[in-house]
Amino acid sequence: MAQVYKVHDKDGGFRGGPAYYITKGLNQKWLGIVFAILITITFAFVFNTVQSNTIAESLNTQYNISPVITGIILAIVTAIIIFGGVRSIATLSSLIVPIMAIIYIGMVLVILLFNLDQIVPMIGTIIKSAFGIEQVTGGAVGAAVLQGIKRGLFSNEAGMGSAPNAAATAAVPHPVKQGLIQSLGVFFDTMLVCTATAIMILLYSGLKFGESAPQGVAVTQSALNEHLGSAGGIFLTIAVTLFAFSSVVGNYYYGQSNIEFLSTNRVILFIFRCLVVVLVFMGAVAKTETVWNTADLFMGLMAIVNIISIIGLSNVAFALMKDYQKQKKEGKNPVFKPENLEINLFGISAWGANKYKNSDK
Repeated sequence: MAQVYKVHDKDGGFRGGPAYYITKGLNQKWLGIVFAILITITFAFVFNTVQSNTIAESLNTQYNISPVITGIILAIVTAIIIFGGVRSIATLSSLIVPIMAIIYIGMVLVILLFNLDQIVPMIGTIIKSAFGIEQVTGGAVGAAVLQGIKRGLFSNEAGMGSAPNAAATAAVPHPVKQGLIQSLGVFFDTMLVCTATAIMILLYSGLKFGESAPQGVAVTQSALNEHLGSAGGIFLTIAVTLFAFSSVVGNYYYGQSNIEFLSTNRVILFIFRCLVVVLVFMGAVAKTETVWNTADLFMGLMAIVNIISIIGLSNVAFALMKDYQKQKKEGKNPVFKPENLEINLFGISAWGANKYKNSDK
């Protein structure tokens, strides 16, 4: 949907997302405004507190650095980037992060390879702990599913309406092609990265449960320290800091894109930037539970609005998929031409003169 209803921006690229396809596709500008407000609050404010809290917790666990100091440094660096336009830090971070991600996945896979005989029992433990007889009779299944949905939303953002903001910027010959790429990302993140990390944590001999047990990234750090020595924990601290900080910058741009959808007033943008910097600091010093509970609330609100909107546009999605599959069966590289769909589309502005041409596979 983000691809179909994307618009040209002043730099010659594209921008879009739920606020755009709700306004253009459903002709419900008020709901588009509601979503733009929700995603701005959720990502630029709430999620940035989660990321700064994660960085602060990681540095405090590994090096005993005060969250206040971490918060001040993060706030200053964030302010330099969003006010001063110093993008080199953000660019460097975005270049390093994929490398760190590959190394992290490699480390986790090495740990799993050395414990192959325990992987199947661990998966069994996960399923039994969530859906066993005791859990069913005690009502714990609902809690397990709820927790899975909440953390899954934060991890892969499926259905929440955030990823479409990035997907809309891609230049592709057919919207379905980008949609398939996005769905692959959800599968990879959830089934590979999250599952492997969960099993690695369960292999940790010092794992504890309950309110007094370590929470968040501290558990993963402890597990890596046990499996790979202190080098594992140090690497994770550096990786988490880079992952989280790059997310802070990305979340800010999600927010800015939707602020610009709402208003082009420079004063509003200035106030928005100030709030981002303040909340980055506050997130670092806040309690982890408070930060996550707030994130869960706003993630849910975003998902409700977006899923309702997607259902309203489902006829467009089915028509797009049918057009894509038809062209594939004809041996063509699918190219989107609005006039070829079986339904009439309105609100389309970026596909009027498609530069792509059909070609054989």
